[in-house]
Amino acid sequence: MEDPDSPNQGRARRLLVAVLVAVFVAMVLYRVLHDRGLEQTALFYIGLPAVIAITVVLTARPKNATGLIMAAITVGLALAGPLLSEGSVCLFFSAPLFYLVGLLFGLIFDAIARNRGRGPHAFIVPVALLALIEGGMAVAAPPQTAEVSVTRPAGPGDVGRALTETPDFSAFESPFLKLGFPRPLRAEGTGLAVGALRTITFTPRKSLGIGAVAEPRAMTLRVREHTPGRVVFAVVDDTTLARWVELREAEFAWDEAELTVTLRYRRTFDPAWYFGPLQRYAMTEAADYLAATFTR
Repeated sequence: MEDPDSPNQGRARRLLVAVLVAVFVAMVLYRVLHDRGLEQTALFYIGLPAVIAITVVLTARPKNATGLIMAAITVGLALAGPLLSEGSVCLFFSAPLFYLVGLLFGLIFDAIARNRGRGPHAFIVPVALLALIEGGMAVAAPPQTAEVSVTRPAGPGDVGRALTETPDFSAFESPFLKLGFPRPLRAEGTGLAVGALRTITFTPRKSLGIGAVAEPRAMTLRVREHTPGRVVFAVVDDTTLARWVELREAEFAWDEAELTVTLRYRRTFDPAWYFGPLQRYAMTEAADYLAATFTR
């Protein structure tokens, strides 16, 4: 007599195989895009969850695609840390975008299934993919430059003297920066003469990879301009933020009442509609941290 549970068991096996195949295909695509320098593009952050969604649907043909796609994305993200040596911050910020894309494609595929492939739903998938992959082939080179300014009371201390001397870096107070952003630990070099160098050592990078070791991170700055009440530091070398944002300059302008910190940077991740606000907010919090450091 046939086991009455066998149809359900067979379906469960198909779903499991679909998830594993989708994750395997996504990891192969990850390696290809990473090796070609496309890991910071929309092709990467939109393409990977889209590939997972399409592979799951084609392999398993589930009655409800959305739930299975979400499960496959969850498994893929869980494996990305130990197998692909990603850091916790990268996964934290990538996960909402992956789930958003997966949910969108799941809802589209479920709508197609309900209509049995008839109607306009069948054309939504390629149109949605093209619309989402904004700047997909641009190799992390969006043209815009943004400025972030934070103004704080100058306080009783002398800002100019504080900038001249070795800063005393404290722990982050910002909940956003506490998520795992690199924190400055110490600085080498003093003075504000044009051409003077500062090297700042940050907390090391710790990926989630199996057997991964902590990687040292540092940033070297050169005084580009110095006039009374204003100094501009240019970034000449960076192993700290370079994977996430291209920081170009840090400007400090002050008088007896206030200090304004301006960070000039270039966004290095696509899609802009997702990573743009995240990077701007991170730079705002960083500028506020620097302003607090030199007005204590």
